[in-house]
Amino acid sequence: MFLSKPIIQKAKGSIKPLSSVTNTLCKCNFTTSKTKHILLSNTISTSISNNNVPLYIKANSIIINHKFGDSQKYFSTKANENKMQVIDPSEYNHPFFNLPYEQTIVKIPDFELECGQILKSPQVAYKTYGKLNETRDNVIVICHALTGSCDVEDWWGPLIGPGKPFDPNIYFIFCGNVLGSPYGTTSPLTINPDTGRPYGPDFPLTTIRDDVKIHKYILDQLNVKSVEYVVGGSLGGMHAFEWAFFGKEYVHNVVAIATSAYQSAWLIAWNEAQRQCIFCDPNYNNGYYTEDKQPELGLQNARIQGLMTYRSNISFQKRFGRKIMKVKNVDPTKNNLKSLNALIHNEGNRNLRLDDQKKRKPLPKSQYTKENLILKPYVYSAQSYLRYQADRFVKRFDANCYIALTRKLDSFDISRGRFDTVDEALKSIEQNMLVLTIKSDGVFCVEEQEKVVKNVPNSEMHFIKSEDGHDGFLLEFQQVIDYIIGFMKKITPKYPVGQYTLTNDDKPTRTSTFGEVEVEDDDDDDELLEAKK
Repeated sequence: MFLSKPIIQKAKGSIKPLSSVTNTLCKCNFTTSKTKHILLSNTISTSISNNNVPLYIKANSIIINHKFGDSQKYFSTKANENKMQVIDPSEYNHPFFNLPYEQTIVKIPDFELECGQILKSPQVAYKTYGKLNETRDNVIVICHALTGSCDVEDWWGPLIGPGKPFDPNIYFIFCGNVLGSPYGTTSPLTINPDTGRPYGPDFPLTTIRDDVKIHKYILDQLNVKSVEYVVGGSLGGMHAFEWAFFGKEYVHNVVAIATSAYQSAWLIAWNEAQRQCIFCDPNYNNGYYTEDKQPELGLQNARIQGLMTYRSNISFQKRFGRKIMKVKNVDPTKNNLKSLNALIHNEGNRNLRLDDQKKRKPLPKSQYTKENLILKPYVYSAQSYLRYQADRFVKRFDANCYIALTRKLDSFDISRGRFDTVDEALKSIEQNMLVLTIKSDGVFCVEEQEKVVKNVPNSEMHFIKSEDGHDGFLLEFQQVIDYIIGFMKKITPKYPVGQYTLTNDDKPTRTSTFGEVEVEDDDDDDELLEAKK
């Protein structure tokens, strides 16, 4: 049995198997306890060190300098205690934990959060690819975005594989799921050991600094000596900035994409608007909702607002224009409405949606007539798309998790507790840094990333050309590949990365669950619906 799982064919063939890659970290001896936890035994063959076990120290008794230092001081570990327990998939307490393909979920020692509260035996979901070299430093850490997961093949598949930036033949690649996410790491969906029930709204505030500490802890248990590259976009880019504060001796290089070194007032306001959508749902009940009565309407509306920030005016106009969809013939009186006027007025209100989500193609232009646009209810293609995405989202996400993650975003500022200003914090970063920005990005503006390059001494910035706004970093794969490979060839020539050009064989064959790739006529909605059950 291996900690690193092989990359194999996913459902509907989105990722091709890398048969030439040996994705093995190290062989491990496992024993199974009565609780079905797979324990990493402390033998020589595990290559997972259990030496120098740190004593538990309260965070408020430590003067934290600009750098993190030893991240293990935030964990409670007793002598002879197994430091990482692999949870058997049969024990996953929520179906969302099965959505990321073949991830590993482990329990780790009690962890003190930045807010001072203790997470008891928190669990962490992660995936690895490739194998460690003899010096255990050929490591890439990939950080996912707000609603992403550690399943990198799903949302950045064209970037991982032989000859690509994330080449498992060269690197050992790690991606960890963040606290608060619904995909396996401790969150409002996981069980609170004190109550035996899911945390729900009682889940404490977690920060990006908490995330990088627990992910470094996992790397420590895997005997990683140092990290060559940390790469992340959006929320993942914020994590990349925080990783830099472990120091250049541990993290050598950083790639930050479509992100910022702090959460702006603009994004704090957008997150508040999205949370208000959830709060207004009568099913929300202060977060104490039940499985059979969730605030899906509020979460749908929150997602719609988020989508409007992720894309751009130009991309919507080019894709949808004024196209209209085929609508159902509905009798107004059967929907508690008194007239056709009331039906036209209320179309789209809650469940009164007249477009067929299974038919995604708009009507031909010849049918853009007065009869279809004025005399009866109509649905524009842009409206239908937002509804489609909102419906898909609630099949794979949780409202309390969404609230927790947006509050995590709002708390982010790399200067907090370290320096008086963000500029000073950026100037302290010693790593080589590649910054990629998108001019059409309505979430993180170019000026925020120019601020990074102006202050980080060893940094460079390049533009991803895209009309798709913020989501361009999840769609413009070839440009991202070119910039990252170019950076790698210059900074670490000892690793034989090539110059990869995507072909038709790299084209995704299924719609991404956690990313932005869409494939027409894909039936992945059935899988998401099954996961929601």
